[in-house]
Amino acid sequence: MMQARFFDADDANDAVAWDHFCRGAHGATFLHSRAFLSYHGTRFIDRSVVIERQGEWLGLIPAAVHPADPAIVVSHPGATYGGIVHQGRLRGAHMLSALDAACALWASAGHARLQYKAVPHIYQAAPAQEDLYALFRAGAVRYRVDLSSCIDLRCRLPVSERRKRGKRRAERAGVHIVQGREHLAALWPVLADNLMRNHGATPVHTLDEITLLADRFPEHIHVMAAQVDGAVEAGIVLFLGPVVAHAQYIASSRAGHALNALDLLFDEAIAQGARSGKRYFDFGISTEDQGRVLNEGLAQFKNEFGAGGVVHEFYELNLKGAGHASQ
Repeated sequence: MMQARFFDADDANDAVAWDHFCRGAHGATFLHSRAFLSYHGTRFIDRSVVIERQGEWLGLIPAAVHPADPAIVVSHPGATYGGIVHQGRLRGAHMLSALDAACALWASAGHARLQYKAVPHIYQAAPAQEDLYALFRAGAVRYRVDLSSCIDLRCRLPVSERRKRGKRRAERAGVHIVQGREHLAALWPVLADNLMRNHGATPVHTLDEITLLADRFPEHIHVMAAQVDGAVEAGIVLFLGPVVAHAQYIASSRAGHALNALDLLFDEAIAQGARSGKRYFDFGISTEDQGRVLNEGLAQFKNEFGAGGVVHEFYELNLKGAGHASQ
């Protein structure tokens, strides 16, 4: 019989087993790993779930208590996406039973609602959207949709003439691309100024946090920067998964913008993604206010590199009195 239990954050063996399971899961990236989630420290109360049968792991769900409302459990508040990941053992009706078991466990712990951040399909090494069907069967409501711009590197849409001209302008201006984690310190003030100037926001990660993560995941976090006369004027921080190169951070100073530095940077980043065997290059979302507002200028800029739309879906499920997915 399928059962759900909470991940034991105090058990080192559980953490090792979790990360080992992630490495073989269809829809998992390093954002699902305990090595990534643990950088948050005690910021969140963990409610991650292990789905098992007779001690054999079948799936897992990274989750934690909503920082502003203890009645809500989120999969996961410290990651872009969460969701149930598995190695092929939770297909079809097995996923329905797995969701039922997890929801019953969260409800028994006193939580009233689940907020579920589905893994976008482009991040899945094999089709694995049974969780969305299980959520539908259980009565979940989709409450948010973000729109991302993504290039299918096997079937890229046309690149606009404006982006091609921008690349040539950057080359003529002597913009120089450098790569490596050692450029984070120079890039972060550019990023902070860019976000505050354009969005009134600050980076999700501090310089210390992103440096820690880059050191912890050297194969998955890649830094590219554009220098002008030796100074960093633009940059991209890439999160690399099994099939996706994702631009987690994009930044340019006023000087970098005037020289179209990002056009040259993205041209090289996309080419590197293709050479390394990635299927997709994901620019990230261009939506604001829980998906209700589309930053049309930002979306157009990304799409002009040959990208199309991919959605990030968010669901909410009432854990008390909700229907059962398996019925």
